[in-house]
Amino acid sequence: MAVTKSITKAIPYINSNSKVDKWDIEMTYENDSEGDATYYTSTFITQVSQVDPVSGATNFTLKAKGSWTNANLVAICPVSHWDAVFASQVDSVITNPKTESTPDKSFSVPS
Repeated sequence: MAVTKSITKAIPYINSNSKVDKWDIEMTYENDSEGDATYYTSTFITQVSQVDPVSGATNFTLKAKGSWTNANLVAICPVSHWDAVFASQVDSVITNPKTESTPDKSFSVPS
């Protein structure tokens, strides 16, 4: 399974000090290549605030939008969670898909 991951959208929210204090980030996962029998794709979206509104934890340091790199953006995404979800999706759709049952209308009830 050759999985590629790439950030396909990143929208910064700029505060009054010209620093990013929140991101909307979209990451697309692809299993193998389009056209392959094992091809599968899924897109994950997250919004990350500089300070977590629930726990109060700091998720990233405030800095200008031009100072951010792809690696910085990936680092604030829940990648390990997305990895597990994507692996599960591929397993249920590609590796071990559900099988459909068909009715056997010729069955006779035993006496």
